[in-house]
Amino acid sequence: MPVQGDVTAWLALEAVPGLGPETLRDLLATFPDPRAILDAGAARLAPLVGRNLARAIAQAPDQAEVAEFTATALTWLEQPDNHFIPRTDPRYPRQLLDLPDAPAWLYVKGDPDWLSRPMLAIVGSRHATQQGLRDAAAFAQTLSEAGLTIVSGLALGVDAAAHEGGLAGIGSSVAVVGTGLDRVYPARNRELAHRLAARGAIVSEFPLGTPPKTGHFPRRNRLISGLAMGVLVVEAALESGSLITARMAAEQGRDVFAMPGSIHSALSKGCHRLIKQGAKLVESANDILEELGGRLSVPQAFTHEDVQSAPATTDPLLEALTTGPLAVDQLAQCLGLTVDALSVRLLSAEMAGTVARLPGGLYQRIH
Repeated sequence: MPVQGDVTAWLALEAVPGLGPETLRDLLATFPDPRAILDAGAARLAPLVGRNLARAIAQAPDQAEVAEFTATALTWLEQPDNHFIPRTDPRYPRQLLDLPDAPAWLYVKGDPDWLSRPMLAIVGSRHATQQGLRDAAAFAQTLSEAGLTIVSGLALGVDAAAHEGGLAGIGSSVAVVGTGLDRVYPARNRELAHRLAARGAIVSEFPLGTPPKTGHFPRRNRLISGLAMGVLVVEAALESGSLITARMAAEQGRDVFAMPGSIHSALSKGCHRLIKQGAKLVESANDILEELGGRLSVPQAFTHEDVQSAPATTDPLLEALTTGPLAVDQLAQCLGLTVDALSVRLLSAEMAGTVARLPGGLYQRIH
């Protein structure tokens, strides 16, 4: 529940058609809280927002559809780990307040504290290659283990892989979605969404019941980049929505990183364009950690050298390689993992400098 103001007043304002975040921000500069806005009356509001919008605000508490909407939201808020966070709430992420079109409120499912941690966005193609998916997951896990919370958009492809990698590390992961939080889109990511809500957070600025619409996703993208210190783009075609996220990140003063690929792949062309435009080319997660440098303020953050010196006995992968080099199928059987899941672990270990790939498809632990 919000610390300042009345949640029912915020919900009543949310239901007013045509009342956008910029207008509400201006109103809050004049009135102390949402209840004062609702009680001001059309005559006092008209010089600030115009006659029609002033009338809609003044009548909002009396509209039957508003009452029904508010009742639905309040019922949702009674469920554990469901939150409605207006911009006056201390839990509202400070980094979003810098945006000119910062949402007036956020719906959050999960732990809102994740929104105040240092974040790195990872986005890319919904139709990524297997290598792209492995790269996204491995980079996300390594960065999460370095204390960064991975934020993405819960889409298929790179987004989902990035969330999986983030959840595998201590930094966890946050999803920003383009629907109401009472539904999951795409439905194939329902199980992933449940794990994000349990161990991270899912965020939306859209009211409950909002379906997926094309125009919602660019709005979602500005929040993905706005929450993050930087954005890493993995496998993006020239028409990819990920390039919109990268452009918004640059406009917001965030770092933009891009992963290069084959000159023959359509999924590399978007990343190559970003690099030509000034995005930072990255070949390892450590490239990102070094660029962010002193801006990482969480105690869990560590460097490439720290990973190399970490105790190996806590990692079953390294323990399995103690006796000597093994092939992927042997390692998968030993660890009880699928080959795809093991490939992500191996790539992350390679980037951390604890495992090396040998000729013949063998992997060796580096002592």
